Amino acid sequence: MSRPPSTVRDEVQSSEPLLDAERGRSTRVDGEGNSVRRAEFRSRSPVTVQNNRNRYALAALMLVLSLGSFVLQTETAQYIQRDLGWNKAYCMMYLTHGSWAFLWPAQLLVLRIRKRQIPFKNLLRSHVSLLRSTLDMILQADRSSHPQDVAHPFYYLLRCIALVTTALTIAGSTWYIAVNLTTPSDLTAIYNCSAFFAYAFSIPLLREKPQADKIISVMIAVVGVLVVAYGDNTNKQEQDGSASTRLGGNMLIGVGSVLYGLYEVLYKKLLCPPSGTSSGRSVIFSNTVCACIGAFTLLILWIPLPLLHWTGWETFEIPTGETAKLLSISIFANAVFSGSFLILISLTSPVLSSVAAL
Repeated sequence: MSRPPSTVRDEVQSSEPLLDAERGRSTRVDGEGNSVRRAEFRSRSPVTVQNNRNRYALAALMLVLSLGSFVLQTETAQYIQRDLGWNKAYCMMYLTHGSWAFLWPAQLLVLRIRKRQIPFKNLLRSHVSLLRSTLDMILQADRSSHPQDVAHPFYYLLRCIALVTTALTIAGSTWYIAVNLTTPSDLTAIYNCSAFFAYAFSIPLLREKPQADKIISVMIAVVGVLVVAYGDNTNKQEQDGSASTRLGGNMLIGVGSVLYGLYEVLYKKLLCPPSGTSSGRSVIFSNTVCACIGAFTLLILWIPLPLLHWTGWETFEIPTGETAKLLSISIFANAVFSGSFLILISLTSPVLSSVAAL
C-alpha cells in the first residue's frame, strides 16, 4: 500500500540524526588546510529535537505506569490465589490477557474526545489508514519480509500476533501457576531474569552486537534484584511450603522467564515501527497490537478452559464477592502494565525496558 506524501515526509524528518559530523564546530578546514568560518545554520532540526524530547518523556511515563501496575497486579494475584483460595491459574491468565482487547476501543474513545470537531466516520477512516501505513512501514523496514507479506499485510499481522501470543501465553501461564508454588521473593527474582534472556535473544533476532557494557549492566541489574529479594528474607510466610513444590515453582518460572524474554524480542522484531517513527504513531500502533493480542486470546485460547474443567485439573468457577472485586483490580492493573510496557519497548528496546523495570 502506498503511503501519503506527507506521512513519508514526516517520518523522514523524524528519523534524522540528532548529531551530524560537524555539529558544534564554528569552523571547518578546506582542501588546502585553511580554516574557514561556517556561515550556514546548524543542521539540527527543531522538529527532531522536540520529537525526541516527547519520546523520552513518554517512555518515562510508561515506565512509571508499568512499575506501579505490575506491583498492584502481583499483590492482588497472590492474595486471590493464596488467601482467598481462588486458585485458577489458566482462567486468571485468560481473563487478564483477554482484557487487553479493550485497549483499542479505549484508545479510539480518547481520540474521539480529543478530536470532537471531526466526524466519527472520518476519524475512524483516518485512524485505520494510520494503522495500515504503520504496518507497511514495518514490512518495508524488515529486509527478511517476503513479497507476499507486503502484498497481504493483514495475514502477516495475524501470523505475528499468533506467534507472539503463544510465547506470551506460555510465559504468563507459568507465572500464574508458580504464584501458588513458590515464594514471592523467588517469583520476583527469577521472573525478572527475563532481562538477561531478552538481551540473549536480541543478539540473533535483532542483530545486536554483544557489548561488554550492556552485558555488565544486565548482570548488575539481575544481581541487584536477587539481593533485594533474598537480602532480608525474614518473613516466615515466605518460608512456607515444601521444598519440592518450591523447587518445581522455581523451575516453572525459570521457563517462563526465558519465554517472556523471547516474547519481548519477538514483539520488537515483528510488530514495532522502525526507529525514527514518531512517538504518537508508535503509541497508537502499540496499543492496537496489544488489543489484537487480547482479541486473539479471547477468541482462541478459551478452548483449554472446558478441557481443564472436564479433566479436573482446573474446575471452572465464577468468582464472587471479594474475589471478584480483587480480580477486577488485578485485570485492570495487568491491562495497564501490558499496554504501557509494550509502548516502552516500542519507544526504546526490550533490554532497556526489562532492565528499567527491574
